[in-house]
Amino acid sequence: MITRANGINIHYELEGPESAPVVTLSHSLATDFSMWDPQVAALKSSYRVLRYDSRGHGGTDVPEGPYTLEQMAEDVKALLQVLGIPRTHFMGISMGGMIAQVLALKSPGLLRSLILCDTSSRIPKDALPIWEERIELAQKQGMDSLVESTMERWFTASFRRNPLPVHERIRGMIRATPVKGYIGCSRAIMGLNLTERLSGITLPTLIVVGESDPGTPVSASQAIHEQIKGSELVILESAAHLSNIEQEGAFNTAALDFLRRWA
Repeated sequence: MITRANGINIHYELEGPESAPVVTLSHSLATDFSMWDPQVAALKSSYRVLRYDSRGHGGTDVPEGPYTLEQMAEDVKALLQVLGIPRTHFMGISMGGMIAQVLALKSPGLLRSLILCDTSSRIPKDALPIWEERIELAQKQGMDSLVESTMERWFTASFRRNPLPVHERIRGMIRATPVKGYIGCSRAIMGLNLTERLSGITLPTLIVVGESDPGTPVSASQAIHEQIKGSELVILESAAHLSNIEQEGAFNTAALDFLRRWA
């Protein structure tokens, strides 16, 4: 479905019992909301599940960039308003987890709880040249040039070694990401600097990270955990950046246990 919110057309899907608590899912850079398929299958019998494509991705508009995380949080806020959703649990992975942190700081009354997955609260200055290289590569050679290096960061070698249908699905999502959207969101991520503000988040918070995540490592999740009082940290074995896919079962168990306690 498509709706107009915050000046753009946003592609979204809403599933599950209408009277159930809402769980909103926010995807990573260079994917779309279908990356959450394993979680929707586990959630939709007990929860009203909202997932959407972030600006510049999937079926959502690709406006001129650069974007900001604050702008992307406003997209979520506007979408919830249009759909008549007063409060929601919010689960975001990677870029989605960054949007979640901004939303929790700016509009905590919209949220019941947070699940922050394989994400960070700050991009160190020494990482910025790496982001510039990826942007330049996308500009000059297109998204196909980023596929294999991204897969190497997102999944462990042992997971990639076994050919699975999900591998090609993820490759397809990366290739399909509009270059303009990828660059706009990359610029938003490069401005991330929230660590010192996170102590202001008082929502129930679960932090999930793959033990072998190279891009947003365990140390980044530990930094978030230390700042958000009362938060819980789960480290998933044999998982890299997209831990919701690589360790679907353990990820779902952690998320469902947390939601049951706060729903």
